[in-house]
Amino acid sequence: MASKPPKPALVPGRAARFPASLDGLQGGRAGPPQAQLLRPQRHLHEAARDAARATPPRGLGLDSAPVRLALVQRLRADGVRCEPVLQAMARVPRHEFVDSALVAQAYEDTSLPIGLQQTISKPSVVARMIEWLYLGEGARSRGHLGRVLEIGTGCGYQAAVLAHLATHVVSVERLEPLHRLAAHHLARLEVPRCRLVHADGMRGHAPHAPYDTIIAAAGGDDLPPAWLDQLAVGGRLVAPARHPDGRGQILVIVDRTAEGLRRQLGEAVQFVPLKSGTC
Repeated sequence: MASKPPKPALVPGRAARFPASLDGLQGGRAGPPQAQLLRPQRHLHEAARDAARATPPRGLGLDSAPVRLALVQRLRADGVRCEPVLQAMARVPRHEFVDSALVAQAYEDTSLPIGLQQTISKPSVVARMIEWLYLGEGARSRGHLGRVLEIGTGCGYQAAVLAHLATHVVSVERLEPLHRLAAHHLARLEVPRCRLVHADGMRGHAPHAPYDTIIAAAGGDDLPPAWLDQLAVGGRLVAPARHPDGRGQILVIVDRTAEGLRRQLGEAVQFVPLKSGTC
């Protein structure tokens, strides 16, 4: 793969180009009137039931490959250079993973609410994080991401993209309604090589460890030890964590070598908080 590696560290004073902005979900910006989150008092099983009943959005030309290719062209213009990642993004219909009320925004570079105060990440964030994974020495030598652990399944969109780049994907989600929603989406689209697990993502998923690739869609103060323990030699982990200066979040890229762990920093980002437990 001929690609120009991104700068491994955040340029001081430069605005991040790939923020996963979630501010609009609470306080701050108000999302579209249709983009209402599931009410806290609503029973979780009711949310899962409603998700299973949801009719996949159709029409408006969203089912055509040119719509997805236009998204890929924007990603390429914005600096994503890894062709396998761009090809995977072109293959996954993002509109199938969003609420029908938000379908017109499916191919915009924006995060969208999926319920329970969670979002589907911006396409640029998904592409950029997976590109970081692909730039790892192991993935470059293999030509694929190998065995992948994803923390935070959400609606299943990123898992679907990863499935086109991996030999197997294990995706862990702590919120049961979202776990079921993702299972519904991936089954309907017949996405291969994916195993979804309802569990505490902070613990990773030891039964299928070690993993060649680990990616997380939530950020805490630091990376949980379980993730590092489950990363294979030659593997790479990409996840958000608190910035070293204590302000905001930044992508942390970790490579496990025969000598130990090696870290570097990527772009500034903003993801939902990493939490323990299940519900």
